[in-house]
Formats: sequence, structure tokens, C-alpha cells
Amino acid sequence: MPSRKKLTLSVDEQIIDRAHRYSRRHNTSISQLVSNYLAGLSESGTEGRYSPTVRRLIGILPTEVSVEDYHRHIERKHSR
Repeated sequence: MPSRKKLTLSVDEQIIDRAHRYSRRHNTSISQLVSNYLAGLSESGTEGRYSPTVRRLIGILPTEVSVEDYHRHIERKHSR
């Protein structure tokens, strides 16, 4: 496992509040959300391959989510 290092950010209070609500709903931490987002950034300048919408979505799902997890979620969601 890679070593972890602390990072301090200055973010608008409303964004922080929204991030707290989002992280609680998705059973994750703000640190993990930021980490997933940053991990999805490309150093090779290939960000232009993705539309702005797709770029905003990168890093939202934890990396340990499998296709089977997704299928179970969709099945539960639409069987209500």
C-alpha cells in the first residue's frame, strides 16, 4: 500500500458542507473522494479525451467497485 501524506486545502464552506453530505450518503470520506479524483488525473495531458461531464465523474466510485456490484445496484434500484 502506498504511503499516505496529509494535504490541507482551502475550499468554500458550502462545497465542504455538500462534500460531507455526499460522503455520508456514499459511505466514504472526503479524503477518499479527493484521492480518487486526483488519482484519475492524467500526467500525460490526455484529459482532452473526455468530455467535461465525464471528467467531473472520474473518481466518484471507489476503485474496488466491480461490474457485479454495479449490476446488483441497478437490479435493486429498478426492482423497487
